[in-house]
Amino acid sequence: MKITKLLLATVLVSFFAVSAIGADTIKIGLMAPLTGFAAADGVSVQNSVKLAVERINNEGGIIGKKVELIAYDDRADGKEAVAVARKLIQQDQVVGVVAGSYSTPSRASAPIFQDEEVPLVAAYAVHPDITKAGDFCFRNGFLGMVEGKSAGYVAVEMLKAKRIALLTSDNDFGRTLATGFEMYLSDRAEGAEIVYAQTYPMKEKDFKPYLSKIKELAPDLIFASGYYFQTAPIIKQAREMGIDTQILGEEGADSPKTLEIAGNSAEGFIIVTNLNRDDPRPEVQAFLKEYESRYKIQPDMVGASAYDAFMIICEAIKRAGSTEGKAIRDAIAATKDYNALTGQIKGFNEIGEVVKEVQVQIVKEGRFRHFGVVTDMELITP
Repeated sequence: MKITKLLLATVLVSFFAVSAIGADTIKIGLMAPLTGFAAADGVSVQNSVKLAVERINNEGGIIGKKVELIAYDDRADGKEAVAVARKLIQQDQVVGVVAGSYSTPSRASAPIFQDEEVPLVAAYAVHPDITKAGDFCFRNGFLGMVEGKSAGYVAVEMLKAKRIALLTSDNDFGRTLATGFEMYLSDRAEGAEIVYAQTYPMKEKDFKPYLSKIKELAPDLIFASGYYFQTAPIIKQAREMGIDTQILGEEGADSPKTLEIAGNSAEGFIIVTNLNRDDPRPEVQAFLKEYESRYKIQPDMVGASAYDAFMIICEAIKRAGSTEGKAIRDAIAATKDYNALTGQIKGFNEIGEVVKEVQVQIVKEGRFRHFGVVTDMELITP
């Protein structure tokens, strides 16, 4: 029985390898939350990657073939992501995958892609377990600790905050960012202190009880680590309560939905993220203009990050001259000084984590604009 299973597995592996090489197109998978609470991010991811596919195919494709995007909805759910991962591998025979989704589905599916030796690039999910799955798993977005520490740097060094309040979403994303933030304050911010720390449920909508306590304490800054559907109400409710304290967020709030929900209250809101809307490079400005012109909404970090993840896979296939999994993996690992939308990627470290500068944006007149950049290698290196 064991021999029969081994022979069957060998035949299947050989079949998939031959099929991938002989196919008319090169198939690259995309997992994104196209429905459910994170649908706005998922749609941005899919729209942005479609622009990347058009660009690649208009330029002649890769190694003589057009690229075909195979996209599925993972609903930001771990169980759904596992089913999608198996479908992409077994049915669609993709040669690489963009994880254009959140930490929970990305970390659930990463071990499957690792086991099958299909390169995975996580666009913006922050949890460390994603790349810990193995050497076929990479992250183009920031590791949560990197982003959290950078937020701490912005709070203390750029905004000169001494007394800080934390409002943290009770999930992988929020907790990881808050941990990085607290680590920065503990290790490098003498004189700064956390005067209030509160974790709130994912589905929380009424933040007034937390904000009332914060108002009494009168901190210099509020660090809100959560998604746009959490942070935007925090901003709006704080301003309605007469709280004018500086609010600092992160990439989860890097969305036109934040501006829509918070309205005028968003003015002056600052985030750490990986997309600089004022980046003068022509390719960045072309993407921003094309996206807004085509989809009638401002582009965001999740879309640009997914675009970059897709292009990283395509560039690796070009350099490898092959669609074989290990060849693509090796080429991604060897990426150096890549000119991505989300900044110059200096490279990936030994566990697949990206090294690049952290962008700081501020809301001015209803749009995210440049405020600063975190270049400290000790902070941005995972």
